[in-house]
Amino acid sequence: MSRLAAGPGSGTHEVVNQPPPLVGHDVAADPALLEGLEREGAGWHAGDLHRLGRLAGSERAQRWAEQANACPPVLRTHDRYGSRIDEVEFHPAWHSLLEVAVEEGLAGAAWSDPRPGAHVARAAGFYVWGQVEAGHGCPVSMTYAAVPALRRAPALSAVYEPLLTSRVYEPGLRPPTDKRGLLAGMGMTEKQGGSDVRGSTTTAEPAADGTWLLRGHKWFTSAPMSDLFLVLAQVATGAGEQRLSCFLVPRVLPDGSRNPFRIQRLKDKLGNRSNASSEPEFDGTVGWLVGEEGRGVRTIVEMVATTRLDCVVGSAAGMRAAVVQAIHHARHRDAFGSRLVDKPLMRNVLADLTLESEAASMLMLRLAGAVDRAQRGSADERAFARIATPVGKYWVCKRAPAVAAEALECLGGNGYVEESGMPRLYREAPLNSLWEGSGNVIALDVLRAMTREPAAVDAFFAEVDRARGADPRLDDAVLGLRAGLAERDDLEARARRLVERMALVLQGSLLVRHAPPAVADAFCASRLAGNWGHAFGTLPAVADTGAILARACLEDPPTS
Repeated sequence: MSRLAAGPGSGTHEVVNQPPPLVGHDVAADPALLEGLEREGAGWHAGDLHRLGRLAGSERAQRWAEQANACPPVLRTHDRYGSRIDEVEFHPAWHSLLEVAVEEGLAGAAWSDPRPGAHVARAAGFYVWGQVEAGHGCPVSMTYAAVPALRRAPALSAVYEPLLTSRVYEPGLRPPTDKRGLLAGMGMTEKQGGSDVRGSTTTAEPAADGTWLLRGHKWFTSAPMSDLFLVLAQVATGAGEQRLSCFLVPRVLPDGSRNPFRIQRLKDKLGNRSNASSEPEFDGTVGWLVGEEGRGVRTIVEMVATTRLDCVVGSAAGMRAAVVQAIHHARHRDAFGSRLVDKPLMRNVLADLTLESEAASMLMLRLAGAVDRAQRGSADERAFARIATPVGKYWVCKRAPAVAAEALECLGGNGYVEESGMPRLYREAPLNSLWEGSGNVIALDVLRAMTREPAAVDAFFAEVDRARGADPRLDDAVLGLRAGLAERDDLEARARRLVERMALVLQGSLLVRHAPPAVADAFCASRLAGNWGHAFGTLPAVADTGAILARACLEDPPTS
C-alpha cells in the first residue's frame, strides 16, 4: 500500500518473489543418473557427462533451444529458376544443437567404441543433452539406430558405418562418401497403414546395375535433410505377390546427382517443432537392398528396437527437465507466508514427481546397460532387452505427459506462458508414446515376445527376482503379475494392464535394490501396494518427502 501511495514515478514494475533464471547449473548433477552410470558400467564417462551437463545448463544452450523452436524449419521445394531442390532450411541454433550432439557421440559413435558401457554412456549423454531441446534428438536417434540395421548389408555397412559413427557434424546435401559424417533417417509409414507397415504400397523394381528403383509416397519421414534413409518398399514376386523389403536410399547419388526425393510438405505438428517431419515422394528413386529380399520388417526392426530405447531416454529426460523446473520454482517462490517448497502439500507433489522421474531414469539406464551387454555377446541381456525395452517404452512414455502437466501446474500461471519453457515441454511430452509404435502396438509387441520368445519372459523375471525378499509389497506384486500372465483368457484385451504392471514391478525391483530406502519405500507403497491416489501429490503420509526431494540435488544457480 505504501508503494501505491508513493504517487507518480514509483516503481510499479519492481520484480519481487520470482525465482532466478535456472541457468549456469550442471544438468548432469543428478544422483540417480550418476549412480546408474556407475552401476551399468560407464562410470568412466562421468567427467565428460558433467562437462556436457554444464553446457546443457548454460544460457547459450537454452537460447539455442528457444531459437530452434521459435524459428521452425522451412521447406524449399524449388530454386529461383524452377528446378526442384527439396531442401529444408533450419535456424543456425538447430545446427548448433546437432553439432554438440554429434561431437559428444550421441549419434552413432557408440557402435565404434570398444569400451564396455559405451551405449550406457551414450544414453546418459542423450538424457542430459535432451533436457535442453528434444526436436534435434530425432536425427541423432535415427542415426544411432541405423547402424545395426545396416549391418545386414555388410558391403554397404563397410562404406557408410564409419561415417554414421563419426563425431563430425557436416550439414548439407552432397555425395555421402564426400562427407566426414552422416545422419540417417527412416521411411516406413504411409497414409493407409501407419504402424501396419505390411500394407505399404511403395514399390521397388530391380535395375540393370544392381540397384532398385522405388516409387511411392511416405506419410511421416522425419529429418528429411538427412543423408541416408532406410525405406520399406514392396517387391513383386513371380507369383504376383508382394514382399516387403528394406532399402538404403541416399539423398545424393555417388555421381553427385540428386536422388528423386520430392518433399510434398512438412507436417504441422503439436510439438517437436524444431524438427522437420515430411512426406517424401519417390519416383524412380535409387536404393540398395538391405538384408534379405522380403525380410524388410525383420531388417528394419533392428532400427525400431533401438529407437524405442531412445523414446524411453527422451521421455525420461523430459520428465527430469520438468521436475527440475518445478522444484526450482517452488524453492524460490513465497506464498501464504513461506516458501512453496515448505508447504506440506506442495512437498508431496514435488516428491511424487521426483519419484516418478527417478524410476524412469533408473529403468532407462538399466535398458541401456542391457543393450550394451547384448552387443557384447550376452544372450540373457539380449532376451531381457527384447521384452523390457517395449515395456519401458510403453510406460515411461505414457507417464511423461502427466509429469509435464503436473510440473507445469506447480508454476501456476507462470508455467502456462511460453517464456517459462514449460509449454514446450508439455507439447513434446506425448510424442514418444506415438513414435515407434503407439501404446496398443507396443503392448501387442510385448505379448508377441511372450509367445515367440519365452526366454525373454524368463529373463524379465530373473531380473525382478533379484529383489526377492527385500520388500513384501514387491513380492506380492510379482506374484500377482505371474498369475496375470498365466491367465490366457482375454490376454489382448488385458494387454495394457499387464504391461503397465510389468513396468511398475521392474521399476520397483530396481528401486528396492539401488535407490535410498525412502525412495524405494514410497514407490512400493504408492505404485505397488496401491496407497496412492489418481493424481500426483497423493503419496502416503508416512513418505519421507524430504529425503525423496533431496534426490533432485538442485543447487542455486550462480547469480552473476
